[in-house]
Amino acid sequence: MELLKERIKIDGESFDGGILNVDSFISHQLDPILMKNIAEEFVKRFEDLNVNKIITIETSGIAPSILLGLALELPVVFVKKIEPKNLDEFYSTQVYSFTKDKTYDIYVNKQYLSEGDNVIFIDDFLANGNAALGVRYLVKEAGANLLGMGFIIEKSFQEGRDRLLNHGIRVESLVRIDWISENSIEFVK
Repeated sequence: MELLKERIKIDGESFDGGILNVDSFISHQLDPILMKNIAEEFVKRFEDLNVNKIITIETSGIAPSILLGLALELPVVFVKKIEPKNLDEFYSTQVYSFTKDKTYDIYVNKQYLSEGDNVIFIDDFLANGNAALGVRYLVKEAGANLLGMGFIIEKSFQEGRDRLLNHGIRVESLVRIDWISENSIEFVK
């Protein structure tokens, strides 16, 4: 996705340690036109699948998932990072966040993820794959079918892709980054 690569080059901030800040157009502030293009690309990448739900995790995966849900006319299920006070029945597991350097619980309402659902997972970043594997666990607990995972940006220098592929998960990343350092980003060719 050349449009996304150009936006990362222009507005992304890179730092030593593999840190990429895309707050100005993906996470803290959104560019709706870019999000529309991202959703359209995910439609193309997953058009061969018989999906009936999209699942994402709070918070940066919500915007592309909603636009993808709109394009495919499908519901979007949110995995929450805060325990729901108004629900008695939910699936939960723990995941470690590389970005925040902490482990947290994630939850999904049993009412919205059911046996036989065919889902794709959409998120902003794939790094080590911890959040993605946590969502995989929740989908499996529900008896649903995980047909694929889509990521806006993949940090290919981290182990996430390999971890997901080792579990037989189809991975679609719109942009793959080979290396990040202070003021330098190299994309996978």
